[in-house]
Amino acid sequence: MKLLKTPHPKPIVFLFQLLLIATLIIACNSTKINIFPKTNNNTCVQKYDLKTDYFPNKIKITHATGLAVEYHKHYKVVTIKNPWQNAKTGFQYVLVQCGSPTPQGFNQTQVITVPVNSIVSLSTTHLPHLAKLGVVDKLIGVSNSKQVNTPDVVERIKAGKVSQIGKNDNVDIEKLLELNPDLVTTYGTGNSQTDSYAKLTEAGLKVAINAEYMEDTPLGRSEWLKFTALFFNKEEQAEKIFNEIAYKYKQIAQKVKSVKNRPTVFVGFNFKGTWYMPGGKSYVAKYLADAGANYLWSNDKSFGSLPLSFEVVLERAANADYWLNFSQSWNNLKDLVAEDNRYADFKAVKQGNLYNNNARVNENGGNDYWENGISNPDVVLSDLLKIIHSDILPNHQLFYYRKLI
Repeated sequence: MKLLKTPHPKPIVFLFQLLLIATLIIACNSTKINIFPKTNNNTCVQKYDLKTDYFPNKIKITHATGLAVEYHKHYKVVTIKNPWQNAKTGFQYVLVQCGSPTPQGFNQTQVITVPVNSIVSLSTTHLPHLAKLGVVDKLIGVSNSKQVNTPDVVERIKAGKVSQIGKNDNVDIEKLLELNPDLVTTYGTGNSQTDSYAKLTEAGLKVAINAEYMEDTPLGRSEWLKFTALFFNKEEQAEKIFNEIAYKYKQIAQKVKSVKNRPTVFVGFNFKGTWYMPGGKSYVAKYLADAGANYLWSNDKSFGSLPLSFEVVLERAANADYWLNFSQSWNNLKDLVAEDNRYADFKAVKQGNLYNNNARVNENGGNDYWENGISNPDVVLSDLLKIIHSDILPNHQLFYYRKLI
């Protein structure tokens, strides 16, 4: 029995082959444009249901004052209330669940498909978030790889999986466009000459401003972990992680509530003729209060830094018990006095009560206090308590701080 061969319609085959070749040529020569989200299809909605809540796990903001989120069934609206000092406008980002329709009435530059599958971070302070949330594998670019301390990120950099993009005021936009990340996280200062936000959005990239540094409390800054979590749909993990941090922090602070002896403390150093002292409402003042210290500028009502003269600081802090958070370049007492011999007039110097937050600095000068320290305020507070009231936490070993000798 012979099998009958069905004749191929040659004109149709030819057209199909021609179309396929043309498609391949276009794909190979076109620049990368994020027309379709690169999110893994396993996390995308396969059959959209109007009644389904696609974000069953929601975050609740309890300490951060500059961040808010409003949940809808298939999208969430994230609001950055105070992106920088004296900002006259905030920012909104519409995070839409992959596979669901884009809501109407929003600027398309603000619409970001979640969960994102690739991210570039222009601040090292965002990197610990990725490690805590278990999404370091999504990181493809950083500002300066040499400044990084987060172990998981360092390993990824060594493996050649993370590109160096450049600082906020000098970002390599061409390299960013080649990487074509789902998301770029950055920060703003309000200076259009140095901020990268406008340039990146104009280039067609999805960019989100993290304004953690504007928070006035350690837990407020740490809670911006939840901001990062929103883009990965990691709310449940973020809530659990932050609640544990907040609990530990409050437990430590509680230990000095009833302590009557509160040693006097001052911070900073004279930089080019000006001593920038944190205001009494700053996060530094909050740290010191929670550590059972008498911060000498605690009665000040400002949230930022106070530009003071050396003489003004010496007059008030000459007999202070402790001096903290000074120049990172001072490796010993000799360096301090060599910088300015007037420093020797402080009682804290004479008694050797000098502690700096540079115990964890990598070979390129990247200080982990300003990276992982922001995400781990309970550890920073433990350090401060160990310094100021050493008997309360007898078993704690200094982690971010070291004594200058």
